[in-house]
Amino acid sequence: MKKIFTNLTFWVLVAITAGILVGHFIPEFALHPLFKSPFKQRVLGQELLVGATLSEFLSGIFISIVKLFINPIIFLTITLGIVNMGDLKKVGRVGAKSLLYFEVVTSFALLIGVVVALIIQPGSGVNTAAVKAGDISKYTQSSKAFNAWHFFLENSTLQVLLIALLLGIVLGNYERRGKIVSFLKVISTYIFKALHKIMLLAPIGAFGGMAFTISKFGIKTLLPLAKLMGTVYVTMAIFIFVVLWFVLRFYKISILKFLRYIREELLVVLGTSSSEAALPSLMEKLERMGCSKPVVGLVVPTGYSFNLDGTTIYLSMCMIFLAQVFDVHLSFGQIASIIGILMLTSKGAAGVTGSGFVVLASTLTAIKVIPVEGLTLLLGVDRFMSEARAITNFIGNGVATIWIANNENEFDRNKMEIAFGQVDRTGNILADNAA
Repeated sequence: MKKIFTNLTFWVLVAITAGILVGHFIPEFALHPLFKSPFKQRVLGQELLVGATLSEFLSGIFISIVKLFINPIIFLTITLGIVNMGDLKKVGRVGAKSLLYFEVVTSFALLIGVVVALIIQPGSGVNTAAVKAGDISKYTQSSKAFNAWHFFLENSTLQVLLIALLLGIVLGNYERRGKIVSFLKVISTYIFKALHKIMLLAPIGAFGGMAFTISKFGIKTLLPLAKLMGTVYVTMAIFIFVVLWFVLRFYKISILKFLRYIREELLVVLGTSSSEAALPSLMEKLERMGCSKPVVGLVVPTGYSFNLDGTTIYLSMCMIFLAQVFDVHLSFGQIASIIGILMLTSKGAAGVTGSGFVVLASTLTAIKVIPVEGLTLLLGVDRFMSEARAITNFIGNGVATIWIANNENEFDRNKMEIAFGQVDRTGNILADNAA
């Protein structure tokens, strides 16, 4: 019993349950204004306007604190990883393999999203009277500015990745790098120790995120779009337990054991609807289960911009959904065009504010077949589907790192077996795995 009460997974589950109950039965508490000042409040980069709610603040402040750790961890991990790797040709090879892997897997995600949406037809029978012009101007305006340079400027992760790569290359060729590297290792150790303390606040963030979502949108308002939500969740499950299962199976690794290994991080992502909230912890766990530090440092940050499996599935399904809502019969050529455009625009979904709607708006504008006003149908339900997107993105980047580490012979299976609880540290098979 004592072990349960000291388990972070248990407390995150309790927090999510409590958030749902409070949001449903006491919405006035969850939506209680925290700040009454007529001025904007800014806390750790989290801008909170007048009327910002208590639950919104709890979730936002936790995510903001964790985000403070993301760039330093990426910077230190990549820099030290390249120095330790030594061979610059190897760095380039890992990067090229990562980008190729991302393109292939996200293409599968796009195809699965389109095929499932065409079969189930979640948009059939939806009342288009609910579609209003609404306030979608910010999304359409942002979509006009959607380009590679804007993507880079808005994506601090890519900027840090580039700086770390350059510094790692410079240090790798610097003969007197010993003291600098030792200093960076000390900083890295302390940052991870601090992160472990911060993660103890995960239940608070999960409670706030779930309470805010349920209290603001409610369950009843989502019934007309429940079919789309259900279709998205089913498709995400198919992608995880078929495509990603096959990817790991290639190296005889169990997807179920990997999911069990990262269950605490998955619950944090579920509660906060943000895959970034658990990114540093994922990087640490991947190293602990046998992936080399250089591979983790290169693949995970890059994947958060170019390997958005969940977001890709969501975007493809929403396009088909809106076509069905407006009774637009898409030809094979038009569907192929949608897939082609999304293969490009979805790569920027992590780097632009309001990313999902910006990408949808830019794609709708490009194909000029489906009314862009259809975005208003998705505004209310988007928050509930964001959990599925975030979790799928999160799992997808973990699987990508494991696959590339194995492909590069940078994976220690003994560490994996210890991390999965299959053997103890002396190499003896544990009782549960003896059979």
